[in-house]
Amino acid sequence: MNDSAAGGGNGGDGVARTPVGDGTRAVRAGLPEPVKHEPTLPGPVFAAHFHLPGDPTGPYTYGRDENPTWTLLERAIGELEAPGAQGADGVETLVFASGMAAVSSVLFSQLSAGDAVVLPDDGYQALPLVRDQLEAYGIEVRTAPTGGDAQLEVLDGARLLWIESPSNPGLDVCDIRRLAEAAHARGALVAVDNTLATPLGQRPLDLGADFSVASGTKQLTGHGDILLGYVTGRDRPAMAAVRRWRKIVGAIPGPMEAWLAHRSIATLQLRVARQNTSALAVAEALRGRPEVTGLRYPGLPDDPAHAVASRQMRRFGCVVSFVLPTRARAERFLDALRLVDDATSFGGVRSTAERRGRWGGDAVPEGFIRLSVGAEDPADLVADVLRALDASAH
Repeated sequence: MNDSAAGGGNGGDGVARTPVGDGTRAVRAGLPEPVKHEPTLPGPVFAAHFHLPGDPTGPYTYGRDENPTWTLLERAIGELEAPGAQGADGVETLVFASGMAAVSSVLFSQLSAGDAVVLPDDGYQALPLVRDQLEAYGIEVRTAPTGGDAQLEVLDGARLLWIESPSNPGLDVCDIRRLAEAAHARGALVAVDNTLATPLGQRPLDLGADFSVASGTKQLTGHGDILLGYVTGRDRPAMAAVRRWRKIVGAIPGPMEAWLAHRSIATLQLRVARQNTSALAVAEALRGRPEVTGLRYPGLPDDPAHAVASRQMRRFGCVVSFVLPTRARAERFLDALRLVDDATSFGGVRSTAERRGRWGGDAVPEGFIRLSVGAEDPADLVADVLRALDASAH
């Protein structure tokens, strides 16, 4: 993937910018204008309250509402999700304490009793818990698979369409633009969970979505040491409702987490480039193993999702999924790995894998493996995976 001339446009001040690549954008995203003797990225602001004489005007009043460290991070994420669209007439980004806090903020701020929402039935394992809560509030929940754009069939009369593409953990892909156009024609809002793709993999707002939502815990920050979420959107009234929900619930990130996240974004393009290349190498190696079935990676030319993914994704992600014959075989495989940690989550610089069925929330076979490819040398990682397959055969 050529990262040069990956977009440009205007900065937050409305001044025209020279088009830049993803690496340049990631390194410089959200940085304040340079001030002599000040750090390039100011340190975290630890403040519950701010000096506030007179009327409560201005951006920083109380720590649950705003924080200068969040502001810089939100600007950075917005520049990645929608380059050149910052400012009063562009996108807005809000950061949260976790990915699920961000997911909940959109669903519960936009839906009311009597509304209908369309969710994927093969999405993140917490969505069934969300469904139970939505239904408890009198909201109708409809579900359909991600693949084949099946959510189109249950859109009529819905207030919100929730898309997860690629889906987690099955890695199915839907045509986001097609679904967004159909939803908008029916008066529905569209939110896309962009966690697995990251803004360097796809930009849902450019594909017609109203919200791009993600867990920053994963590849966006990439070191497995931060819980974070965010929502980016163009619709001002809708985003105002999301902001109000954050204020009511108080699902805010700590300033240190926000600062670490911003610091980590600088290496996003470097990490994504290595991890995507390695993920494809691992997927290609797995394709030749007779004990491996159900192999999915959107970057494989023969993957069922490849044609659609190629139209809307700029990179295909760091996650590979596949099935081993039995639960016992899968567990022996995981135990035999030396460069891959047996852990949940994905997107970190250290490769991780798990037997996804152990959580009980995903409709996957007992031997289903979700493998998140890290930043190790590709040849070393491929060798470790193949060695572990051999070792687990007995």
